[in-house]
This record gives sequence, structure tokens and C-alpha cells, in this order.
Amino acid sequence: MSDAAATPDCPPAHPRIEARKAEGIATIASVVSGFNGWLAVKITNIVGTMWCAYAFGVLALISLPQAIAGGTASLIAWIAQTFLQLVLLSIIMVGQNVASAASDKQAFQTYKDAEALLQITDNLHRLVALNNRLTEEIHTLVQAQKKD
Repeated sequence: MSDAAATPDCPPAHPRIEARKAEGIATIASVVSGFNGWLAVKITNIVGTMWCAYAFGVLALISLPQAIAGGTASLIAWIAQTFLQLVLLSIIMVGQNVASAASDKQAFQTYKDAEALLQITDNLHRLVALNNRLTEEIHTLVQAQKKD
């Protein structure tokens, strides 16, 4: 009874059900528009990997001997400006990607649950309408038999 068409017995499906099917689920591909959006997503996907964090770590370590030779101030500047910014940026992005993937999965599950609830509610309304019509017919028949 999930895709039942409207009949004299049942009202038509709620219009939101069809609109929701047409809209689909919001994804990155459907939200990002234009070259700049596409490029930003590509760069984020590359920089937001642990391999990029490892590469940035190696790159930062190349200048470590000079920072040590420069003294305490130079070493602190290297830690703050080079190592933390290069390496932690990618690690934070990896964490955000993991959290985003979990959030997207939860949103997809919520979408599917809401879709099911819409269909169940629509089916319930159809059954109530059918039940009301059948009750009226029974009532009419009982009244007609009483008159006979």
C-alpha cells in the first residue's frame, strides 16, 4: 500500500511525499556549485588527509636544525609557526572529515526515517478515510434494513 494511487475510496498521497522524493538527499555534489566550490572541496580533500599531515611533518622537520641553532626564540617560533600550523592543520581537517562523515551518515538515516514516517502517516490517513467511508456504508445499510 506504499504507493497506492488515489481512488474514490482513498484520498491522494500527501504532496510532500512526492516533493521529498524529487528533492532527494543533500550531498556535497548537490550543494557545491561552480569552479571555486569544486576546487575548494578538492583541495580540502587532499590537505585533510593523514598522508598530507605526514608530508607536512617531514617538511617542517627539515627546518628544525636551523631553529635549534637559532636559540630558544627561534625554536619557539618554529614550533608555533611551522610545526603546529602545518601538521595540526591537516590533523584537525582529518578529524573534521571523520566527524562530517558520521554526521552525514546520521543525516541520511534521519532522512530515510522521516521518509518512512511520511509514508506511514500517509497510509494511515488513507486507511482512516477508507474506514470512514466503509463505516458510513455500513451505517446506511443498517438504517435501510431497519426501515424494511
